[in-house]
Amino acid sequence: MRTEGFDVGEYVDQMALLLDLQLRNEYRDGVVANFERISAIANLVNEFPLAEEIEAAPIFEP
Repeated sequence: MRTEGFDVGEYVDQMALLLDLQLRNEYRDGVVANFERISAIANLVNEFPLAEEIEAAPIFEP
């Protein structure tokens, strides 16, 4: 996943508009900060190498 040029603040603004979500100004900075954390965690997961022979399970069974 490429995140170059990914503007988290713009993403939050666009998603709020798309979802017709009234995001109040006093909460926006916190929402952006949380999405930055989510993005960092997602990058760690997406960068983890998997062997070619691994296949996704159709049903999760713990």
